[in-house]
Amino acid sequence: MQAEYRQRREQLMSKIGNGIAIFRSAPTAVMHNDVEYAFRQDSDFYYLTGFNEAQAVAVLAPSHPEHRFVLFVQPKDREQEVWSGYRCGVEAAKQVYGADEAYPISELDEKLPQYLESCDRIYYHLGRDRTFNDKILNLWQRLMRTYPKRGTGPIAIEDTGPILHSMRLIKSQSELELMHKAADIAVEAHNHAMEFTQPGRYEYEIQAEIEHIFRLRGANGPAYPSIVASGVNACVLHYIENNRQIQDKELLLIDAGCAYGYYNSDITRTWPVGGKFTPEQKTLYEIVLEAQKQAIAQVQPGNPYKLIHDTAVRVLTEGLVELGILKGEIDKLIEEEKYKPYYMHRTGHWLGLDVHDVGVYQHGEDKPQILQPGQVLTVEPGLYIVPDTKLAEDQPQTDPRWVGIGIRIEDDVLVTATGHEVLTAGVPKEVADLER
Repeated sequence: MQAEYRQRREQLMSKIGNGIAIFRSAPTAVMHNDVEYAFRQDSDFYYLTGFNEAQAVAVLAPSHPEHRFVLFVQPKDREQEVWSGYRCGVEAAKQVYGADEAYPISELDEKLPQYLESCDRIYYHLGRDRTFNDKILNLWQRLMRTYPKRGTGPIAIEDTGPILHSMRLIKSQSELELMHKAADIAVEAHNHAMEFTQPGRYEYEIQAEIEHIFRLRGANGPAYPSIVASGVNACVLHYIENNRQIQDKELLLIDAGCAYGYYNSDITRTWPVGGKFTPEQKTLYEIVLEAQKQAIAQVQPGNPYKLIHDTAVRVLTEGLVELGILKGEIDKLIEEEKYKPYYMHRTGHWLGLDVHDVGVYQHGEDKPQILQPGQVLTVEPGLYIVPDTKLAEDQPQTDPRWVGIGIRIEDDVLVTATGHEVLTAGVPKEVADLER
């Protein structure tokens, strides 16, 4: 992988000319008192370095005669390492991670200005670390004050996102191998959850079974807090309490994925707890399933990304009109977004190092993002008949027999040269396969 990290750095440096790019590692986060959460590296930082320690800074300086890639890291410290784990250290940062030069993080304030004095632009993303943001901004202002004397130095700060995130949007073969593995593990976990589900169990029992499979198969753990939502809980999009007892004749919605080698999967399935859909559940489910199938069919290279959502919205709206839940002309209902009380989210998102991965969805109003081979995205339409939903005055009151039903179906889809590949197709979603 080091060769690939190097290639990514070279690609980025080729795009920034005489600029210098600065990346900060993720901060550590406190769970409670003096106990920290498990560390998870910033995705941009990891994408370029593979370095998985806190308190680190990476500098890319394409015009520097010797030090084009510089790392500032925590030095080796035997006493600290006994408590909190081994550190790479300064020398190994060069030997293992390919840095041209490395320094202790304590020397950042002294060394960093030397690299910036001759660049013409700083590339840096203003993130959540306000202290470090202020450090970069203050350094830039200081260099600007002395610019008239030298005639050199950074005259602007530009966000790294537009350049780097367009790179991250197209996955390499090694990235896709990790994403296939993350998908395969999540597929196994969902299939096991289907077999384990029965009336009387608690949502957290299902969650435990799923996350057991994640760790048992070598994943880092859940990619996000697992959603195990029974009955009306399925109408809460990000329900994570997972503490209700599951009842017969309800639906169970599970939205769960795992992280493997820093790459993520994201699957949602909805199935009948007792083994049979009620007529109302089945009717709504088949509308969502048809919306997903038609949306996935639009995952083709050359298609605009927004076509996926537009396709799902049309199928869902048509279904709601057919059932009498909405009334009106289809195009007008879509234009006025009258479907939103029942379908309030988008039909998917990019997937990769982050669950909601980086990359734009639209380049301005008239220039859509075009699907390209190597992109990975989710397709996840749903319908949620939420109790006490506020409806427009021109819409009928929802028939009580639909209320409290929540359904979502989600797969991870790779754009290929000739169409698409559903990475998570191993989890059943046809009605005949879900009923028993």
